[in-house]
Amino acid sequence: MIERLNDAARAALAETLPRWALVDGRDAISRDWKFTNFSEAWGFMARVALLAEKHDHHPEWSNVYNRVAITLSTHDAGGLSHRDVALAHAIDAL
Repeated sequence: MIERLNDAARAALAETLPRWALVDGRDAISRDWKFTNFSEAWGFMARVALLAEKHDHHPEWSNVYNRVAITLSTHDAGGLSHRDVALAHAIDAL
């Protein structure tokens, strides 16, 4: 089973993933993006989908026109895990 982040790793999130925010009422992180148009947003989502497959970890996300919202939490761990942190870093590298 995948383990949840320990307190030290959780405390470091604000520094290591400054663009991501903790989700109120959940053990998850989220980030929003705004693009010029739907095509750019969809292209970003396609690149994230390939990353997610590579990481064997899949985000919760939504898209409305030029906006994309992604939430990461490891369901098997019941909250945040190293998988969420690794995928968030990979998404940020796009």
